Amino acid sequence: MTLPALSDYFIPEQQSELIELLQRFGENAMIVAGGTFVRGLEARGLLAEVEALIDIGALGLNGIAADSSGVSLGATTTLAELKRADFIQGDAAFGAVKDALACPPVQILNVGTVGGCLAASAPLYDVPATLLALDGTAHVTGAGGAREIVLTEFFTGLFENALQPDEFITALRLPVHAAGTTSAFLKLETNANDLAIINVAVRFTLDEAGLCRDARIVIGGGVGECYVRAGGAELELNGTKPGDDSFQAAAAAVAADIDPVTDHRGSEEYRRYMAVVYTRRALARALERLR
Repeated sequence: MTLPALSDYFIPEQQSELIELLQRFGENAMIVAGGTFVRGLEARGLLAEVEALIDIGALGLNGIAADSSGVSLGATTTLAELKRADFIQGDAAFGAVKDALACPPVQILNVGTVGGCLAASAPLYDVPATLLALDGTAHVTGAGGAREIVLTEFFTGLFENALQPDEFITALRLPVHAAGTTSAFLKLETNANDLAIINVAVRFTLDEAGLCRDARIVIGGGVGECYVRAGGAELELNGTKPGDDSFQAAAAAVAADIDPVTDHRGSEEYRRYMAVVYTRRALARALERLR
């Protein structure tokens, strides 16, 4: 791996130090925690101008805290720590996260971080799709102070997001969902360690009448500039009784919500078809969690 412009490596111990470094180097700085995608970005020629790597492992941004309104995940919380967290073990609402964390190899789980997989803004990643489906909010800070960015507004394109050059993620917040909420995640890949050809995260709530409400259907893996909220499919599902017919109708609507690419791993037609198939399967998986 070659970073031709790289000249400095920093390990700040205070957030103020990190902000100063980001202001100093601007877009020529790159924050690293687990660093699992540095090679992937370098191979795509996206790090040619990086002059400084900034390791945020000493900032104390790890940890998981739950309260009555939700769960906060520190930015440097590893995926392995998230996988072991009590809140995802028995709650159907967080089933999608549990599903996604069954996909990465142990090496990625042990060093990859919550904040890193968000900041990478790579729709091939699995966990961010689930956090988006669960209405996650990124807590960020920078020279202008702290702010919150809902994930529907965070991802702005392939490897692009709403962070300013002097901002960084401090935590990810997931709200508590209503009783009767369930979620699931599925991924199409060529092998167990591969990035997604298609990934699908779904969430819905069954109301007192047993009808689907608050549906979320998120598709990733080369179906748009980044993750896609399948709004048409969500509307199709809301207000219906869950089952094969309603799930098939919602899944079919996904085809019009996405704009798949063609590459060496799959054609546009293949991705569109499999997005429909995997959405239907994910919805069925989510429903099974409530039984």
